[in-house]
Amino acid sequence: MHLRIIFFLFLISWPFTLMSQNETPSKLQFNADFRFRVEEDWNSKKSDGSFRDDRTRWRYKARAGFQYDYNHWASFGARIRTGNPMKQQDPQLTLGDDFSEFNILPIGFEKIYFKAEQDGYAFWIGKNTFPFEKQNELFWSDNVYPEGVFLKKKFKMQTGVLNNLDLSGGHFILRTNGTSLDKDSYFQGLQIATSLLDKKAKLYGGMYQFKNIPNIPDGAETFVFDYSILNIGTNISLLKSHDLNLELDYYNNLKNYGSNDSIAPNLKNQKRGFVTGLNIGHLSKKSDYAFKVTYSYLEKYAAVDFLAQNDWARWDYSSFNSPDGRLTNLKGVELVGSYLLDKNIKLTLKYYKVNQLITSGTAKETGDRIRLDLDVKF
Repeated sequence: MHLRIIFFLFLISWPFTLMSQNETPSKLQFNADFRFRVEEDWNSKKSDGSFRDDRTRWRYKARAGFQYDYNHWASFGARIRTGNPMKQQDPQLTLGDDFSEFNILPIGFEKIYFKAEQDGYAFWIGKNTFPFEKQNELFWSDNVYPEGVFLKKKFKMQTGVLNNLDLSGGHFILRTNGTSLDKDSYFQGLQIATSLLDKKAKLYGGMYQFKNIPNIPDGAETFVFDYSILNIGTNISLLKSHDLNLELDYYNNLKNYGSNDSIAPNLKNQKRGFVTGLNIGHLSKKSDYAFKVTYSYLEKYAAVDFLAQNDWARWDYSSFNSPDGRLTNLKGVELVGSYLLDKNIKLTLKYYKVNQLITSGTAKETGDRIRLDLDVKF
């Protein structure tokens, strides 16, 4: 019954979303978006040395939501989306895949929250967007929405170097065990972020503590363990007139796995990661374009793989009856080109080439993928 209610909310929100663009802004704001994707995969080697079949997929997603501003400092909102409810990393559905013969499509809540902002403080509780500063999805997917409580304080700086300073922290529950809070699967984050030199550079550093995390998602775990991940990142404007920017991220899991007999010896020190990106262009008006190249080197435990992106390759936990991706323990490149056909219509082409770092079998896994996305916002 609850899925029918969600679907009904989706239907009634759609016309209001369209009408709201031409009306005076009010306390109630609607939003929606749609994506259609064509995707091709090849050269996808398995750990036993055999190759997965080349694959072509047509995919799509739809989302719709609202935000209601109760007053000048408090608001609440929610958003629903398509997607396999067991696959938090991916809202896309494949035409004819598991929902063949024109069956009903799965729809669920992506986020639902209450938030408040006043005097430089920001607070939210519920299920919402990943709240810490990041510039790619290699550590945390844009499609994974944590549940918990978050607090942020903004400081205005009057120095000639620092423009502002933000201090953020939160506690988020991945899976409750129905006992005390310290027995839950959860993560806690603390981050300091600042912009410098008249916003020509951005710098942030954070510590993320993950507790009681399963080694395999969706109930198939054989053990649980912890992560303590340090992240330092920066974004530097190299040529402001052409929107040329350099992105850097470093990850280091400080947890010692030396005495953990459940982790393979050749993986115990696989805890570091490095991501660098170079992008040019901007996307703000019709005919704008942007290009980006990203190189990623992520060891096995530099991130929680089923909370990070699952875009770069076909590696997943399907052999354990889980659809979640496992995209750490890799090195690879992403090439992206985007073009605005209209203010709210974007065309994006992406290419990925990935190689595994440490094999779990007799051969290192590989993968090549190309995508073409059409994104429409309402």
